[in-house]
Amino acid sequence: MAGVFFFGTFEHSIDERGRVAIPARYRSAFVDGGVLRPGPDGAVEMYSQETFDEEVQRRLGSEDGNRSVTARRIRRGFLSDAYAVELDKQGRILIPPQVRAESGINGKVLIIGCGDYLEIWHPERWAGEREALEQSAEGDA
Repeated sequence: MAGVFFFGTFEHSIDERGRVAIPARYRSAFVDGGVLRPGPDGAVEMYSQETFDEEVQRRLGSEDGNRSVTARRIRRGFLSDAYAVELDKQGRILIPPQVRAESGINGKVLIIGCGDYLEIWHPERWAGEREALEQSAEGDA
């Protein structure tokens, strides 16, 4: 993985137009734009264009052009919900209305660093995820 390694938790707010500021320390990773997509756990995933391209190759590249039902479903599931975004002059992105609605994010959000991408969470959903993480860790002890 090249580029920035995302980590930490940042509290931000989505404005009335659906824009949210990306943490200043990570804006340089998105100068060429980024890609949003709803994640499987209720968060919104945000990739730099470079890491999105890498994720596409990881998820879809091993198929070697395979057009099986499974391969087509993987493509549809991953790519159909992806949206290109660009930073504005204030370092904000516009989260499409359908993505905000699906993830339940509005008002305050938490931006979580996940290594090669960011996640944008509704605070209550993140609290539930943190609880699940703690229970999982306790089970491993």
